[in-house]
Amino acid sequence: MMTSKRDYYEILGVEKTATAEELKKAYRKLAAKHHPDRNPGSEEAIYAFKECSEAFEVLYDSDKRARYDRYGHAGVQGGSGGFQDVDDIFGAFGDLFGDMFGGGGRRRPGGSRGRRGSDLRSKLVIDLVEAAVGCARELEIEKHERCKTCSGSGAAPGSSPEKCEYCGGRGQVVQSQGFFRVQITCPVCRGEGTVVRQKCETCRGSRFTPTKVRLEVKVPAGVDNDMQLCIRGEGEPGEGGGPPGDLYVDIVVRKHKLFERMGRDLGFRLPVTYAQACLGTELEIPILTGKHNLVVPAGTQPGDVIRIRGHGMPDPHSGQRGDLLVEVQVEVPKKLSKKHEELLRQMAELDSKQVSPHRKTFFETIKDLFAGGDSNS
Repeated sequence: MMTSKRDYYEILGVEKTATAEELKKAYRKLAAKHHPDRNPGSEEAIYAFKECSEAFEVLYDSDKRARYDRYGHAGVQGGSGGFQDVDDIFGAFGDLFGDMFGGGGRRRPGGSRGRRGSDLRSKLVIDLVEAAVGCARELEIEKHERCKTCSGSGAAPGSSPEKCEYCGGRGQVVQSQGFFRVQITCPVCRGEGTVVRQKCETCRGSRFTPTKVRLEVKVPAGVDNDMQLCIRGEGEPGEGGGPPGDLYVDIVVRKHKLFERMGRDLGFRLPVTYAQACLGTELEIPILTGKHNLVVPAGTQPGDVIRIRGHGMPDPHSGQRGDLLVEVQVEVPKKLSKKHEELLRQMAELDSKQVSPHRKTFFETIKDLFAGGDSNS
């Protein structure tokens, strides 16, 4: 599906009469805001960074700007938007970034900027108690580390990488697109500026080898399902001096046998006898971190909820705890002792409630029903 491009002047937030200096000032401001180093892992920031860079590339060039002012995007099609990735932008405006970010647009010896390593993702399963109090767990992941045989050069011992002849060691080449010339990352050395002729047998020239790594992950109290922990710098290593990526850990909290989680609150069902519900009682009940004496008021009804303040889950940001909600369930015994039955019948008489006599069986009840039917016929 095609999407219409935004107006370049609108993207940079300048008037159509803006001078070159005003364009540069506006671009500096937007590029600083959306710079990938200041927004790690943000796809929206990368998109905005590319968008404002494309607008600046066209408007800062007087010839492209003239065609754009006359024909719009159609006038510069093929001559703008040549940035395949962020590295292309750093290659085109590297000097400008060096002034803007004090090294934020740094370039490798080969001429292109170091590429940030890829992010990794893993999963950690914990129980509800661990989620309530926080914990430290060991996590094993597999990632790439610098090859120990070649010290990360990719070259066999005794040899070294050679300067790329295609780009002359710059890591960038100028590509013609019709009437326009665009600077892109060298396709031979991939921006490294060097190529490996004699490859290391251990890593086969890739400079990195897969390694299993054990990390201690500190889980804060109050985490829940669908939450994610970010461990900075534990992702894949960067290339050409670029920073490593990050490790994102998805949290999975097991269901508890007794407690049900409802945001910051916890709930469970407490069975009590009919007498306890009527007369009231004090019971020792479990909580996540121990025990608690709960007072069940006299006259408690089935389904009533007793709230115990501050015995729920903590908020992972503020630390404020939720409540424990105890739902009272009145149990009806299936079998009664003779004494128990006598007492209940006495109570039923006091309540003026009719109950079925114990001696009448199911078959006797059916017989009475049919007898009643005959008398009415």
